Amino acid sequence: MILSVSRRTDIPQYYSDWFFNRMKEGFLYVKNPMNSHQVSRIELSPDLVDLVVFWTKNPEPMMKRIDELGEIPYYIQFTLTGYGRGMEPGLPDKRELIRIFRETAETAGRNRMVWRYDPVLLNERYPAEYHFRAFEAIAEGICGCTDKVVISFLDCYGKTKRNMRGIPLETPDTETMKRMGETFVKTAERFGMRVESCAEAVDLSDVGIRHGSCIDPAMAEQILGVPIHVKKDKNQRPVCGCVESVETGAYDTCLCGCKYCYANDSEEAVKRRRAVYDADSPLLCGTVEEGDRITVRRTARIRSGE
Repeated sequence: MILSVSRRTDIPQYYSDWFFNRMKEGFLYVKNPMNSHQVSRIELSPDLVDLVVFWTKNPEPMMKRIDELGEIPYYIQFTLTGYGRGMEPGLPDKRELIRIFRETAETAGRNRMVWRYDPVLLNERYPAEYHFRAFEAIAEGICGCTDKVVISFLDCYGKTKRNMRGIPLETPDTETMKRMGETFVKTAERFGMRVESCAEAVDLSDVGIRHGSCIDPAMAEQILGVPIHVKKDKNQRPVCGCVESVETGAYDTCLCGCKYCYANDSEEAVKRRRAVYDADSPLLCGTVEEGDRITVRRTARIRSGE
């Protein structure tokens, strides 16, 4: 199986002790976000985990213990944007994050690093020209550390709308997205990177951007060195190109505080969940309660022939 760590929160930055403790124990619990009494037990034996995919905005805390993964392969999706503290209040200075990206690549290898410049949001504070400058500065700073950069334009989910309340937004039309995409491609090529999009309905192929996948079968095969057999993830949006993975995280637990967040309902919700965090618990920021039903999640190897 492919382990997703995590679409719902930044485990590498805030909960890496919990994650490595669970790997050592050999299992973890995940509650169904649509039914909190439905709990899945995920077995974490190296015989079952083919690949770990990390999502993070700062993997430095995790990288101190990354050797504990042993022989389990992984790759890292590192989100690094040009926004200031007003939009991303919980993150270090961008120059510090560029340093961390470079150091992480030294350990992981450039083939296991993906730079995410997303979401791209537009308003008076962050016009297209601002993004062009920020994208170029970051690309120059991490040149040689990755081959791929992923972009996406902001989708206003329900939680995003609440978190962005009071912040004006401009909705880019297709021509604006193509113009921006073309500029991103030209800049990325100068620094040895290709650009892919994430869950975008718009076709940007004519400016050199193909539809990409966060849980990427091609990248998985390149890292594993063997063909894989895995289906498209039917639980994601139709425009999402990801293949199946097993989610490990929990909503309302990320401490980054990003205004464009789709995973946190509110600051108060995060505080409540964080208050019950226990690095030794099978559940991330939660407990097994009366009425919970625990079932073992069925998983399978993805390497062809196994």
